[in-house]
Amino acid sequence: MKGAGRYGLVALVAFAAALAAVLVARIWIAPEPRVESEVHALIHQKLKLDDEQERRIHALEMDFARRRAAMEAEMRADNARLAQAIAAEHGYGPKVSEAVDRTHHVMGMLQKETLKHIFAMRAVLRPDQAAQFDAAVVKVLTEPAR
Repeated sequence: MKGAGRYGLVALVAFAAALAAVLVARIWIAPEPRVESEVHALIHQKLKLDDEQERRIHALEMDFARRRAAMEAEMRADNARLAQAIAAEHGYGPKVSEAVDRTHHVMGMLQKETLKHIFAMRAVLRPDQAAQFDAAVVKVLTEPAR
């Protein structure tokens, strides 16, 4: 019975570590896309887009939503692999390190895709709209996190 209790304790610790890793990853890895949200609010609420601009931006948004969903699914899978690695290694071992690196890679890809999307939307705007857009992007990127 003494051995079974130890195995149970190890299993409980491994489960708690995996759960903590998933929670930390959800907070650090997939935060709310603040820049994208605020920029989209500016575009759709404050800039007076004409019908052609609306159509083009809508097409850009639909395309980006598909790409973002795929990368977010990849990040969720990476989080699961991270949890498995933590459960297997019970510390910061090579599998955990590899899982973290993979997650950071996908996060970087998502950030790059988000920036490409923002610049693609900017290209649809008139110069007066682009100036407001640029000011909003700079403000969001430089103000303290909420």
